[in-house]
Amino acid sequence: MELIAALADICSKSDQPIIAIDGPAGAGKTTLASTLSLALSNDFTITVIHMDDLYAGWDGALGEKLTESLTWITSCHKAKKDLIYSPFNWSEKRFDSPRLHGSTSLLILEGVGSSQRAIEEYLSTSIWLDLDPTVGFKRVIERDGEEILDSMTLWLEEQEQHFISDRTKERSEFVLST
Repeated sequence: MELIAALADICSKSDQPIIAIDGPAGAGKTTLASTLSLALSNDFTITVIHMDDLYAGWDGALGEKLTESLTWITSCHKAKKDLIYSPFNWSEKRFDSPRLHGSTSLLILEGVGSSQRAIEEYLSTSIWLDLDPTVGFKRVIERDGEEILDSMTLWLEEQEQHFISDRTKERSEFVLST
């Protein structure tokens, strides 16, 4: 696969590389992160961080708290330090106990807001998964259930505003259609 070869080449030329996979909800970012992790695991030790673990629930998920978390995580990775963070528990609407990830040679960030401009200097590359947001909305509701319908409707607006103000797609080095 050409993408994997290109990413392996980019990562081999970078100390402590970081790949960000961004795009609208339901585009397949988690699936791509898993595929890349598996494909690159012969050459790198890998940690995958999901933005769903960093959001503090639905309200203001793409705000300052996410930026602070990403800045801290990426700077720790670049400094070859262990990553410790508390993942958000969506069913209990609170953060769980801290989770430790030992230092690895490659960090993959995946989810809406993972490639934001605030951490651009740390990224080795970024991937945008292009998808009509209404198709993504349908996929998310099928996956996660009707009970999140209202929250997802508001999320579509929040993610769109984030993508416009951050110029996420325009700044991505790879744009893939799903």
